[in-house]
Order: sequence, then C-alpha cells, then structure tokens
Amino acid sequence: MEVERVKYIIWAADMNRASQFYQDIMGASVMRQNDALCELRLSNAIIGIHSGGEGKKTWTGMSFQVADVVAGAAEVVAAGGELSREPQEEDGEPPHLAMCVDPEGNQFMLTRQRG
Repeated sequence: MEVERVKYIIWAADMNRASQFYQDIMGASVMRQNDALCELRLSNAIIGIHSGGEGKKTWTGMSFQVADVVAGAAEVVAAGGELSREPQEEDGEPPHLAMCVDPEGNQFMLTRQRG
C-alpha cells in the first residue's frame, strides 16, 4: 500500500471559527473547504476540521513545536483559546511545554526544542 497523504481530523461545532484560529495563530492555509470539512496545511502537515463537533474538550494528540512556548501560549489565549497548563520553567531552563485548548475544545501541546 502506498500512502498518498496523512491528515489529522479534529471536530468543531463551528468549523469556520476553528479554521480561523489555526490560520491566525499558526499561519495555516486553507487547502479546500466545503460545508462538512476544511483542510488546512500547517508546516508539512494537514489538519482536517470536520463540522458537527459538540465543542467538548477532547485530547487530540497534536503537538506543535514553536521557538517560544511562552509567546505561543499568549497567542493562543489572545486568539480565543485557553491554557490548561501554563508554560513553566523546568530545572532552570525556559518553558518547553504548554497545554492548550482551541476555541472548539480541542486540546493540543505547544513545545519547544530542548537541548
């Protein structure tokens, strides 16, 4: 079997709001969109946002590596998301992890490269 493409699907009660969130804070670009699904390109990945979600908090397993976790976490909050775990220093190093929630309840991590 030859895999042509891999995408990760998340659910949203308001697909347009979710799409705009990832475009605004992460620079995602819309590949295609219809009434049921919006596909976003983000770095070398594709995120599909499917309409019909219930807006409940759901762990996605998605992790986004950024240069500055503190600044990234602030952008998440400014764009209507929230933090379930604030970035914290560890062993005298700058924060390397923030647990975030998009406006639709999808939980994800922001991380920075360590070492």
